[in-house]
Order: sequence, then structure tokens, then C-alpha cells
Amino acid sequence: MPVQRSLFLHSDLRRRPQEMLRRMSEMIDPDTPAHGPDGPVAVLERRMASLLDKQAAVFFPSGTMAQQVALRIHADRRGRRAFAAHPQSHLEVWEHRGYSVVHGLRCHPTGDRHRLMTLADLTAIGEPLAAVVWELPQRDIGGLLPEWDDLVAQTSAMRERGAAIHLDGARLWEAQTYYARPFPDITALFDTAYVSLYKALQGTGGAVLATDADFAAEARVWRRRLGGDVYDAWPLALVALHGLDTLLPRLPSHRDHAIAIAAAINADGAARTVPNPPQTPLFHIHLPIGPAAAERAAATVLAATGVELLGRVRTAPDPDRCSFEITVGENAMAFTPADVVELIHDLLRHSG
Repeated sequence: MPVQRSLFLHSDLRRRPQEMLRRMSEMIDPDTPAHGPDGPVAVLERRMASLLDKQAAVFFPSGTMAQQVALRIHADRRGRRAFAAHPQSHLEVWEHRGYSVVHGLRCHPTGDRHRLMTLADLTAIGEPLAAVVWELPQRDIGGLLPEWDDLVAQTSAMRERGAAIHLDGARLWEAQTYYARPFPDITALFDTAYVSLYKALQGTGGAVLATDADFAAEARVWRRRLGGDVYDAWPLALVALHGLDTLLPRLPSHRDHAIAIAAAINADGAARTVPNPPQTPLFHIHLPIGPAAAERAAATVLAATGVELLGRVRTAPDPDRCSFEITVGENAMAFTPADVVELIHDLLRHSG
């Protein structure tokens, strides 16, 4: 049975070409130019710079490229090749170590892979660093965030040691719902801030790097060098602008719904969530079954009901346990907490 409803944020339900074209069309008027200072990319860059209170913002076709460019420039300016990041940073886990292969940089994995970086972890690093990366929230450990005072102390200490302060803000929009501070208060801690256009904003793809004017000018040079200076990027910008208008204001309600879903799961006891309660709309559901059984059961539930529960199963040290990620967006808002609990019971019933 085709997918009819989905808990998965990136389900094809909201990513089919017809749906993307519909959202894009809502941002077009007959006078919209494709390029130039009034084109969608330029409008998006100015809006992001204003929203994040930075001098400039640069569109990139991917967050992978945006972050590697930021780290490359920080390293070249400081004459240092090492940067620090959490062991499960997106840069380390999901990008085939592009920072090393393409740019000759070295990552210093910092802290325990199952916990957030701490100030003690960072200050124990013995070598001079070009930059330190904070992923807010830390996706692969359940969407955890450092408390605000801890984040301020960490960024301040690393800046005093001469490192650039970089934000992997792929999910900054979700993180802000926990900190409950204006975006400029958060981004003021960072020299460079990357944000994604296709996660919470549900765009077709793309990213923005926000920083000062000189850094942005150099980033544009690197974007051209790496083949990222896409001429007709306006469709990506249009869908992102739609997300800023329609989805960004709804993220606090997404977080509230995530907390309610997690509370119901934990009260039921058949599964549990990490963290408990969620800090953001992103959290993990941990199951008392192995990954292969979970995948088979999810396929059975989909075939029987048309409901897609998950995008990817995560393994665990215990082979008889696994987890999957939920990011509450418009898809998940269609499910009540009781619905999700029942779906988990369906999944477990079909796992034998």
C-alpha cells in the first residue's frame, strides 16, 4: 500500500514534485525575476541575514558544502588545520570525511559519543584549533542541547583560545524552541552559522551560511571553486521562503506535540524516548526489538495500514534493541499521542 500518512518528517508525502511545485507557486507573482538583487536567492539571503542578525548570508546547494567552506576559511585564516566537534557530528559521520579529503583538515572528536560535549572536554584539548563546531541540537544522540549557560561558557572559553566558533544549525529552528530566545541571541555566540533549508523548513534542498561581510565574500569564492554556484537556484529559495512564512511560526507547537507524544510513549512503557522529555521537536524512540525485526514490522504496518512509522532504524550495542528518530513536523501533527502509542504496539506485535 502506498504511504497515506507518515510520522517521518522527510516522507514523500510532502516532498513529491507536485507538492513542492504547489508551495513554490504560492511565492511567485508575475514580476518575480529568476536572478539579480530581487530574485528569490538574493531575497532569501537578505532575509536570513536579518533573521540571524549577521552582516551577510550566502546560499549553498548543501549544508555539507557550506560547513566545509566555513571550516576551510577559518583554518586558512588561523594557519591551523584541526577543528573540534562531537564524535557524532554530521561532519564526521555523514560526509565521508570531506573536510579531510577535500580540504586537508583534521577533526578532533571531543567528548563521549553518547553524551554532549562539555567544557571540560573542550579545555582538555591540547592542540591549537582553527574552529570548534557545535551541532544544535545533537541529532544522533536524540536531539540533545546544552543548557544555555553551558553553551555560553563553552563558546567563550574556546574563543579565548583563538578558535573560531561555528554553529552547525541544520536544526537551529528546532533548537530555538527550547532556548526560547530570539535567533540573534543564539547566533551572536557564533562567528559563522549554517542553517538548513530542507529540514524544519521542508524545502527542496539547500543551505545558508550567515556571517560577516568579508567572510561571506570569501565563502562565495569557495562556493564557485567547489561547483556550488548554481545559476538557477531560485526554486530552492522559493520553497525555503515558503517554509519561513508558514512553518517557522509553527515550530513551538511542533515541540509541544513532541513532548506530548513522548509523555504518552513513556507512560505506556512498551517503548521509551531519549531524551525524556524531548528538548526540541526531535527525539528518538527506543524499542525492545532488534533492527531487522523493526524493519520487517514497519514494512508490515505500512502494507496493512498505509502508515509510515520511520525512515531509518538505528542499531544499538544490544542486538535485541534499536531506535528510530522522530522529528515532529506537519506529518506527525496529524497523529495524536494515543495514535503513536498504538502504532508502536502494532510494530511490536508484528516483530515476532
